[in-house]
Amino acid sequence: MDTIAEIRRLHFVENIKISELAKRFKLSRPTIRKHLKTIETPVYSSRKEQPHPKLGDYLNQLNDWLEKDAGLPRKQRRTAQRLFECLQIEGYCGGYTAVQRHVRDWKRTRTKSPTIKQAFVPLAFPPGDTCQFDWSYETAVIGGVEQLVKVAHFRLSYSRQMFVIAYPRESQEMVLDAHNQAFAFFGGVPKRMVYDNLKSVVDAVFVGKERRFNRRFLTLANHYLFEPVACTPESGWEKGQVENQVGNMREWLFTPLPRCADFTSLNIWLAKRCLELAGRPHRTNLSELF
Repeated sequence: MDTIAEIRRLHFVENIKISELAKRFKLSRPTIRKHLKTIETPVYSSRKEQPHPKLGDYLNQLNDWLEKDAGLPRKQRRTAQRLFECLQIEGYCGGYTAVQRHVRDWKRTRTKSPTIKQAFVPLAFPPGDTCQFDWSYETAVIGGVEQLVKVAHFRLSYSRQMFVIAYPRESQEMVLDAHNQAFAFFGGVPKRMVYDNLKSVVDAVFVGKERRFNRRFLTLANHYLFEPVACTPESGWEKGQVENQVGNMREWLFTPLPRCADFTSLNIWLAKRCLELAGRPHRTNLSELF
């Protein structure tokens, strides 16, 4: 689904032609056209493990060779082709592909991960390019009862336009709804959304910037055609604007405690305050006032 979302974003937002997408993703043009029409997550039936019936009797021997070769200098290690030929001498009558696949999987799980050049979110943003997202716990009086509420924060990185919306708790449904409400408030969708590695957005964190995004969340990204970007762990400066916004909004909107009849009236008031705060002079334009 992440590949489909990327194809759709490049075509509809970046105006990349179908022929160029076919070359870039090494897919046929009919397949690209099919992906451009795909919104929902496709369902595939796949096997978790690839069976190797002919290789099974030789796996111990192959793994033993791989272990020994791993301790040798790189130039002295046998390639998958050479290991295949050695197995044939031992009596193996299967194909090369099974050997090649097992060698690749063995190296992926047993050897150290390759050094990956870190990619960082830029701190200078063109108009309409990036929006940062975060959650915070705040206190409000709802229906006469003081309670903790979960607040979703959005921050357009160029204009500094803010949007916040409160929920009784954090769940994936509320993450998705918060995006719908924010994009309606902004009157558009940024090219990129920047997140922490929250579980409702990211299923797994790998080395560097590689992530496995949640399928339901990718469906949302595919619908709105924005690119999701997950921050490097323990690198809060990559979304420093919204991090600062959390503290500022606590002072501006939740001190003293807001008192509303329900969450609907609270969120109407929060949206109104965001519009009022947007009328403040931008820090970079303060010199124009003097």
